[in-house]
Amino acid sequence: MSRKCEICGKSTVTGNNVSHAHNKTRRVWKPNLVKVRTIIKGSKKTIKICTRCLKSDKVVKL
Repeated sequence: MSRKCEICGKSTVTGNNVSHAHNKTRRVWKPNLVKVRTIIKGSKKTIKICTRCLKSDKVVKL
């Protein structure tokens, strides 16, 4: 499984660390994902969603 929210599609983002001397090294920002048990189409299912979707009540927890 990938690091991706199953509701909004938020996934890892890449960019640069930039030091005071303007040296650049690659880095990764990962989304804050949580495994949540929920009801989808009448069946219980565990999905990985970001905490923003959980906070905004896009998914109802069991």
